[in-house]
This record gives sequence, C-alpha cells and structure tokens, in this order.
Amino acid sequence: MTDDTKSQDTPTDVPTWGPMRSFGRIKARTLKPRQASLFDSLLPQIVLDEARVARIVADPRAEHAEASEVWLEIGFGGGEHMAAQAGRHPHALIMGGEPFLNGVGSALRHIDEAGLTNVRLLAGDVRPLIDQLPNGFIERIFIMFPDPWPKARHHKRRFIQAETIAAFARVLKDGGRVRFATDWADYADWTLERFLANPDFIWPAEGQAAWNIPPADHVTTRYEEKKLGDCAPVFFDFVRKPR
Repeated sequence: MTDDTKSQDTPTDVPTWGPMRSFGRIKARTLKPRQASLFDSLLPQIVLDEARVARIVADPRAEHAEASEVWLEIGFGGGEHMAAQAGRHPHALIMGGEPFLNGVGSALRHIDEAGLTNVRLLAGDVRPLIDQLPNGFIERIFIMFPDPWPKARHHKRRFIQAETIAAFARVLKDGGRVRFATDWADYADWTLERFLANPDFIWPAEGQAAWNIPPADHVTTRYEEKKLGDCAPVFFDFVRKPR
C-alpha cells in the first residue's frame, strides 16, 4: 500500500444509492450440509462487517500480513474466479460481495478447500461496502458475468450504471483497473458506452483480440462454460486515469 495521504482520504461525497436491485434470487436450493456448516464456522472469521472493513481501511496488513494491494470482486457467483485469483496472488487481500447465499456457500467451500487466508466476504449488496472505502484505495475490481437483465424494462437493474462507474473511479488508485466480462452483446455495448462516457477511465484496447480473447490471468468458471448468453465472452479492462 502507498503512504500517499491523498489516497487514504475519507470519502466525503459518496452517492446515495437508490433501491436498485441488481440481483435476483437471494437463495434457491437448500444449502448442502458442509456449506451450511461453513456459514457458522468460517464465515464469521472472514465476514466483511463494519469493524473488519474499518480495520482493512486503516491497514490491510493488519488483516492479512502479506497484503500490498486490495482487490474487490463484485458478484462473485460460486467463488471459483475469486478463490483462484486469491491463490495466485497471495499479496492481494480480496474482498468479495455476493447476495446469492448459495453462491456464498460455494465460495466458502472453495476458500476452505484451498486454505486461503486472503479472502473476505460480504453476503449482500456490495454498494454500501464501496461507500465505506477511502478514495484511491482499491487496485483491481472484477465484475465477471453479472446478471444481464436483458429485457429493456429491467435495464435499470443492471449493476453497471453511471453512478457505480463514478464510485469505481473514486475508490480506485491511479492506474487501477476494472475488469468486466459478459456473454451478452447488449450488456457489452451498454457497459462500453458508459465507461467511455466517464472522463476518469480509459479503455486501452488495441484491436478486437483485446476483448474477444480472455486475458492471460483470466479464470474460466462453470457459469462461463455453460454459454448461457447470446455471444462469445467479451472482456473489458478499463484503467483509472491519473488524478
């Protein structure tokens, strides 16, 4: 982490989120016994409650001794991508938010099986968590295959909106990155249009391969392999401009 005091400023102008529901079901099938037990044993040790978030904000190394960066995954699904990234990057303290309880249960299993110590979880809407973070605090944000809400009347429920992009710009460090992936063509167009409209981000893509070929550090998940969308996966990496 840097010692730049500007990057650690307490946010003074955070958005007031409306009642947007960018997620659908909270729970589907009954949790498997092992996952249910991890809600009682593992989750309390890594849950992103207000006290733990405050501790991370004060000094991420107090929460994870190796932490030199803090990453955020929004809507981690079953947790496969998040857990794999955590295993590959022990220097990163990864915070993940997911409102779907079955997904949280799956993530807990991945964390437990891999013995990961650098993942912290929020079982709920990630936007209040973002509001707690200081300016210029996050190195990377992942939004991997979010709910596309394909019907036009539901587009207001999409997580990518002008206000969420503005929140990303606030919490990201200069040069920090947002990776967005989708297999819905309309959501890809929607996202690209809104990020390019924000003056705090650049899209350094050069040629079609920059978004049609998975990045070298991408982790393929079971959801991605199901090919439920209407196009091949699209990957965007947006970079936070220097302040």
